[in-house]
Amino acid sequence: MHVLYEAADRIATITLNRPEVANAQNAALLDELDAAWTRAADDADVSVIVLRAEGRHFSAGHDLKDRWPSPDAITLEWIYSAESRRYLEYTLRWRNVPKPSIAAVQGRCIAGGLMLCWPCDLIVAAEDALFSDPVATMGIGGVEYHGHTWELGARKAKEILFTGRPVTAEEAERAGMVNRVVPRDRLDAEARDLAEQIAKMPPFALRQAKRAVNQTLDVQGFHAAVQSVFDIHQTGHGNALSVSGYPILVKLDEMKEKLK
Repeated sequence: MHVLYEAADRIATITLNRPEVANAQNAALLDELDAAWTRAADDADVSVIVLRAEGRHFSAGHDLKDRWPSPDAITLEWIYSAESRRYLEYTLRWRNVPKPSIAAVQGRCIAGGLMLCWPCDLIVAAEDALFSDPVATMGIGGVEYHGHTWELGARKAKEILFTGRPVTAEEAERAGMVNRVVPRDRLDAEARDLAEQIAKMPPFALRQAKRAVNQTLDVQGFHAAVQSVFDIHQTGHGNALSVSGYPILVKLDEMKEKLK
């Protein structure tokens, strides 16, 4: 199992369980993760969802080689279809689950890793957490789930996309992306404590409070922006396909080797 699920005391805990590859996301992990979110959403006894990860790192992003065709067989049509379903549709669905959610993030959270924690309503980060999106270094300017501008503000979003440098947990907290920064050995306990506080609240009130905030963001353009940037991202794939060997896969391999 790439994703573990447990529910107790009105809290569902969803755990990424590929620590041997820094919780890189293959097709099976994303499908299991979507099923876990749906299970928690449908369970009347669950009021709050906690997303966490086993191992040193929250997620090294997409494990493209696990499920992509060979570079010579990749087409833009194939990429668009695969990413639309597992990246864009899944992520927007998790964001709109009508129950509060909390991400507990440690270590590296890279590119597609942001796609897992940003849909959560709250983020508790360990002191060693580093958030990054080196997509421009791979020759692609857009992203599948563009939360960057909303999570960090326009100038900070441009900085991390232009440079690829990681944002520390403290920096993310100052930008408003992270709610709390805690010692690494207290991460799970702090996320659980926050979940327990929220679980005491009336479920309908929580649902409506979440809907109010998300709908406000949507009125401001969040949903339309995410959809449009997804298409910008696909033009980046189209450009990368024009380069022999599709270098994105090579770049990702190099990055993941450094995390082992």
